[in-house]
Amino acid sequence: MHTFQELQSGALKGISKLKISCGLKFFPEEIFTLADTLEVLDLSGNHLSKLPDDLWRLKKLRVLFLEGNEFTVFPVILSLCEALTMVGLKFNKIDNIPENAFPPNLRWLVLTNNKITKLPASIGSCTWLQKCALAGNQIETLPTEMANCINLELLRISANKLTQLPEWLFALPRLSWLAFSGNPCSYSIDLSEDLDEIEWTEFEVQELLGEGASGFISRAQWVTKAKDVAVKVFKGAVTSDGLPQDEMNACVAAGLHENLVATLGRIVRHPEQKQALVFELIPSHYRNLGGPPSLITCTRDVFTADTVFSLQEVLQISAAIASVCAHLHERGILHGDLYAHNVLIDAHANALLGDFGAASFYDRNNLSLSHAIEKIEVSAFGCLLEDLLQHLPADTLNKEVVKQYHALKIDCKQENVGNRPLFKDIFKRLRIFATQFHSLC
Repeated sequence: MHTFQELQSGALKGISKLKISCGLKFFPEEIFTLADTLEVLDLSGNHLSKLPDDLWRLKKLRVLFLEGNEFTVFPVILSLCEALTMVGLKFNKIDNIPENAFPPNLRWLVLTNNKITKLPASIGSCTWLQKCALAGNQIETLPTEMANCINLELLRISANKLTQLPEWLFALPRLSWLAFSGNPCSYSIDLSEDLDEIEWTEFEVQELLGEGASGFISRAQWVTKAKDVAVKVFKGAVTSDGLPQDEMNACVAAGLHENLVATLGRIVRHPEQKQALVFELIPSHYRNLGGPPSLITCTRDVFTADTVFSLQEVLQISAAIASVCAHLHERGILHGDLYAHNVLIDAHANALLGDFGAASFYDRNNLSLSHAIEKIEVSAFGCLLEDLLQHLPADTLNKEVVKQYHALKIDCKQENVGNRPLFKDIFKRLRIFATQFHSLC
């Protein structure tokens, strides 16, 4: 974080990243003194409602964050910023996006929690767009021109007013991560496997284990059972993925599977009337399989330079995730965020899939729709396979098994969505790979 005083004094000359949050009501002209070097500008948490007409002077500006300001109209001046690839304007008051307002090289657009009712047809010209977050608006339909966004890989349209999902959506060749819960078109699932209700007073909350977009996870002692558990208290606000209530429902509906963290119950009578769930406590020796995407990778997870997976580990992890995905889709649940950073593994490559924040329900009885939705997630699984395979040791033996893995990855990611396999078929192929692997060892 920088101060306005530092900017005014000239002390920041030459920097590439600038972040100021101090109640600004006007765009500081002093920012233009950084035009030769500035690439990332974060003016979130201010009171801005407009940008200067000469913003294009920031020739190297790639990333612009304006979260939590007071914009009511998407700034048209951004269309003249040719280097700009990421725009974040969540938690504003935008109800109007003029035609041709988007930057020509836009890859990443975040407009979560605004008042948008309609997207401009010109979004179809954003052919480089990869990630688009629109949750928490009032959008009733998606323009047919979006079918031209052929590089779109991640789409968040939860908590809007969509009455149906357009057919062209399921033909997008690279769409892999989709969330659409909390819309009129969303399927209402029968939570026949409802959880036990447990009094808040039965838990002694201990240290905070983590904070996500939807809530806080803490270690807790379940006093009456003398057991350590994890308690997640939901924040209640719309996240970039969707509504916390939909995440809770997905955790319940997912049921039991060896590669899922078990949901033990629903907490009632929280002192602040918040919703909360109780989970089995994940052992501390588990770690994230990968890291979340960066500003550069946009939609793809990142891994440390020394990351290596043996072929045995690739086999075990991929089979586990394929199995749990087949389980979820048999129940009409789209995970929506199938990523390495949402997979936990231990030293023996035992894997757990978590984070249902982007989960959506669909009607399994509608075969054409259900297969189309599942095959979007199959593409995400193909990306996960690709990540694993890229970190095999160079001297890996069993070349035939590796070759088969690459063929499966290609099948999962093929651009003709209808030709992708379903998860039950993927799991069967992985079991054959396991047999081949062990016969060659």
